[in-house]
Amino acid sequence: MNDSKNFYVTTPIYYVNDVPHIGHMYTTLACDMLARFMRLDGKNVKFLTGTDEHGQKVEKAATNAGKDPQEFVDTVSQNFRDLVTFMQFSTDDFIRTTEPRHKTAVQYLWQKLLDNDEIYLGGYSGWYSVRDETFHQESELINGKAPTGADVEWVTEPSYFFRLSRWQDRLLKFYQANPDFIAPQSRRNEVLRFVESGLNDLSISRTSFKWGIPVPNDPDHIIYVWLDALTNYISALGYPDLENVDFKSYWPQSLHVVGKDILRFHAVYWPAFLMAAGLPAPSRVFAHGWWTNAGEKISKSLGNAIDPIKLVDTYGRDAVRYFFIREVPFGNDGDFSESALIGRLNSDLANSYGNLVQRVLSFIAKNCGGILPSPDKLTLIDKALLLKATEILPTLRSEIEKQALHKVAEEIWHVIGEANKYVDEQKPWSLKTEDPTRMKTILYVLAETIRQIALLTQPLIPQASQRILDQLNVMPEMRTFAHLDTPLTPGTILPPPEGVFPRWVKKEI
Repeated sequence: MNDSKNFYVTTPIYYVNDVPHIGHMYTTLACDMLARFMRLDGKNVKFLTGTDEHGQKVEKAATNAGKDPQEFVDTVSQNFRDLVTFMQFSTDDFIRTTEPRHKTAVQYLWQKLLDNDEIYLGGYSGWYSVRDETFHQESELINGKAPTGADVEWVTEPSYFFRLSRWQDRLLKFYQANPDFIAPQSRRNEVLRFVESGLNDLSISRTSFKWGIPVPNDPDHIIYVWLDALTNYISALGYPDLENVDFKSYWPQSLHVVGKDILRFHAVYWPAFLMAAGLPAPSRVFAHGWWTNAGEKISKSLGNAIDPIKLVDTYGRDAVRYFFIREVPFGNDGDFSESALIGRLNSDLANSYGNLVQRVLSFIAKNCGGILPSPDKLTLIDKALLLKATEILPTLRSEIEKQALHKVAEEIWHVIGEANKYVDEQKPWSLKTEDPTRMKTILYVLAETIRQIALLTQPLIPQASQRILDQLNVMPEMRTFAHLDTPLTPGTILPPPEGVFPRWVKKEI
């Protein structure tokens, strides 16, 4: 994946029986940061999200709402598209599993599996969780419930099966040959243990409901919702047309970012389906952790769901983006609290980054007539600071390749800290009279450092970065990482400075 000029990143498609919550925002935010970084680094990017609209759970939810299933999913899917727009995520495509392009791909994939003798008709008797849309072995149940806590029901019905048991050894060989396929390492170990314990053939059709994609030539059967849903990653690329330019460009150079609860479907079933159909598996599956709210599991019954829209309306889009990326190592579980978010906003954004930008640009406005000064001969200290931002780009690339998104923020904020230290040590305000030439050099070095930092923070806090680059009069076409080494031009007229990160103070009612 590293050497390719193309990068394909996907969220899971979100199940439309609920309103969008912070979990949906978190996954899509991570993918958005990855997509923005790759675009700025010169790659061709396709960023996909969408909605999973079939299955017994949706059919029941539509019935409870007194709506036709298609009418119901049209309404709920729009909520997820609205969230993408509201958060200004840079998606390239939004796929819905009720679209004709997707149905065609799913039925074609089914037929390929049938033609390759990977599917047979049998009968199923066992425990099924409607909420999880999956079957469970008796040994997996905990106190009569699914491992997720969902209710299960005994199901007996005719069913088509995928010969998953055939794939145990081949999957283990695949994992061994592709050690980076599953991340983080702890999740990879979980998948390896699951596969090593033995795989049973997988029931992949249902006859007890109708809201789904019919099995080709046997319409009494509906295709298993996970085989349906997982196919979205290639139906959005034009599959089954293997000559489609998107399919040829982006498959299998793909990164699936998912929550840890659905890793098994992506890391076991999905590569098995693909390889059984003669297709390559995706490059990588990264499973992130879950968020709790003030130490408690987030659930409808507790009424502690976090509305991302209210959060952004209160604290601002970039503050929310920064907090969720910076606060917790990506891949780990995290705990949300408004006090922690306010702490990050005031400390990292307002005091550290915002204060640096405001001090430097205001000083230039007041003491240099708003014109970027010309530097004199640079000292070793000046050169060292200027090198810090440009030198971290390879490190940032490495962290992005590992999806260590929090480390990207840490690296950049280390440079911001060095720039603030430089200001305090060089004291440009004390040189206005005694050494104005040196004062101008210091201000130029700082302005150039801020430019480099603002280029690098674009994937993380795009709005604020844009405002800072606007205040430095950096042309839009000069804002990619390829221009990191293109310094500001002395004599550039700068617009009046404006604060970018105001401290958050609770308003008195």
